[in-house]
Amino acid sequence: MVMKVIGAGFGRTGTLSLKNALEQLGFNKCYHMMEVHMNPAHYDIWRQIGRGEPVDWEALFEGYQASVDWPSCNFWHEQLSVWPQAKVILSQRDPEKWYASIMNTIYAASSRAAASDDPQMRANATMAFELIWDGLFDGRMDDKTHVINTYLAHNEDVKNSVPADRLLTFDPAQGWPALCDFLGVRIPDVSFPSVNSTADFQARMKAMAGD
Repeated sequence: MVMKVIGAGFGRTGTLSLKNALEQLGFNKCYHMMEVHMNPAHYDIWRQIGRGEPVDWEALFEGYQASVDWPSCNFWHEQLSVWPQAKVILSQRDPEKWYASIMNTIYAASSRAAASDDPQMRANATMAFELIWDGLFDGRMDDKTHVINTYLAHNEDVKNSVPADRLLTFDPAQGWPALCDFLGVRIPDVSFPSVNSTADFQARMKAMAGD
């Protein structure tokens, strides 16, 4: 299957809402961190990618027409080299709010998982630390300025590298019009998805912990 949309935006920039929106528009399925959780063998594959080892991208994304979120957004360059005709979406949000969201949701969850008694949870956290918290942010998550600067540098790299006619810089608050115009599809007669807020994420994690 040909990858048609590559999401280059970091996690916590509305990527789950974007995944749902893309699938509603027919770009089904859309790869997201949740797909990693549903395909446990992918954890080791992503760790191999993070080490710079070769990977069969077409096999990894078999059955998918789009990708968003971590860990795949770290490797948008590589995906674009495999699918050069794909369109790129850079989801983004206010840097201060993004950092607060990261620290209150997925980084906190990864840290708890790394200290878990459950071997699978620890293994899952290993990938997140290798590719994201340590690999991308140098293990300096408490240094807000460093983390935000890394985020902004990533966004500038995308903007400077992708031809303007194939790049959408997207805030999910823009909703359907900007996304549908970019993808050349009709605006659906449903509200744009709005899911996985910080409160939603924390409630889900609390339920999973049995609290």
